[in-house]
Amino acid sequence: MDSKLASIDIAFEPTDNDRLANLCGQFDEHLRQIEQRLGVEINNRGNQFRVIGDPQPAQAAAAILKQLYAATGQERIRRETVHVSLQESGMAALLENQDEAQAPDDIVVTTKEGRVRGRGPNQRHYLQNIADHDLTFGIGPAGTGKTYLAVASAVAALNRDQVRRLVLVRPAVEAGERLGFLPGDLTEKVDPYLRPIYDALYEMLGFERVGKLLEHGVIEVAPLAFMRGRTLNEAFIILDEAQNTTIDQMKMFLTRIGFGSRTVVTGDITQVDIPRPQRSGLRDAVELLRGMQGVSFTFFTAADVVRHPLVQRIVAAYEQRDLPEEPKR
Repeated sequence: MDSKLASIDIAFEPTDNDRLANLCGQFDEHLRQIEQRLGVEINNRGNQFRVIGDPQPAQAAAAILKQLYAATGQERIRRETVHVSLQESGMAALLENQDEAQAPDDIVVTTKEGRVRGRGPNQRHYLQNIADHDLTFGIGPAGTGKTYLAVASAVAALNRDQVRRLVLVRPAVEAGERLGFLPGDLTEKVDPYLRPIYDALYEMLGFERVGKLLEHGVIEVAPLAFMRGRTLNEAFIILDEAQNTTIDQMKMFLTRIGFGSRTVVTGDITQVDIPRPQRSGLRDAVELLRGMQGVSFTFFTAADVVRHPLVQRIVAAYEQRDLPEEPKR
């Protein structure tokens, strides 16, 4: 890096104390987060900010501050928001094209927390695939937004009257544990497995509206076994944790797709919890359907993780360890 430090001044106009507080975070935690990740210093007084550091990181930090401030008018800035902006920037990529994230063909859904859109090129490609294909597979590690963005697309389709209902499906398989008997009726027994889907729905639509839509059958959240014998027309269907389906279950699910429906299948083929020696239906479907007309695939990696930075490093470590060894010569 250039040995000469850069000093960049930013003034946010008009002065809005609420938005400035939203930008900085409690005890300036958002500013400290940017400083730590980019190795810069950020000073501020009122609406006047100064970024000091090596030229490229300082310019990236200034651009991120401007991007976050623009978002303060529409959403509450959280540590996760700052992390995603830092990750999405790739520093040089942000400097080259700061407007790329606002491409006109982005799918955006308004939630109680703000707007949901793809973070980075792979997530935007995933959303575009969902919009353009009847069947989309989103495959990759935890924290890459596979399920969250699929639910966001489903909510957007419902809000635009493109579908009449949402059908959200998940196999009821424990993650390497044997939980034994669970009390309650059938719905109460399978609810724990469907909790991540409920969480995404509650964030996007709110508890009250989700409750009403569930009550009227507009949203159906069900275990995979409930799909047998059905044909789903004019629906947005999501199969989550699809790595835990068998080949027969995957075939059964994919043949439920009816007219006017759109289907998204998500999963992580490195975290299969079905008993061996059964083969994952997701892995089999990737091999069988790749290249078929009307079917799209998006493969996520550790670089797409939008959770805590440590999660990204953990996923990368496992990916590196699990790489196939090169044959000895």
